[in-house]
Amino acid sequence: MDTLAIEDADPEERRPAGPLYVPVRLGSAGGHQLRFLRDEFGARTAVGFTSPDRLNAVLGGDQTWIRLAEPALRALSAPLGVTRVTVDPLLAPPAPRRRHGQSASGCARRDHALSR
Repeated sequence: MDTLAIEDADPEERRPAGPLYVPVRLGSAGGHQLRFLRDEFGARTAVGFTSPDRLNAVLGGDQTWIRLAEPALRALSAPLGVTRVTVDPLLAPPAPRRRHGQSASGCARRDHALSR
């Protein structure tokens, strides 16, 4: 995993000043598991918020959270195949759903009609 030291970061790039408020859910073994959301393109992303108020505004007041630094959030997410971290998302779009009869590309399947 490529990482940048703080001195290597672009000076225009804003980074959270401290630990993030990270949404979690209770796992089957009783421990906390990271809660991943989807970005506007449907890709899974780890999320962190800079305040509990921002987290509550997006996910509601009942959402459980833990405090993690951004590098720790990335380290926990990467083995699960989630390499993107979004800080302070404004909303959490639902996962894209396919309609019945559509392929993964989103185009309606017509091979049945074309085979006649």
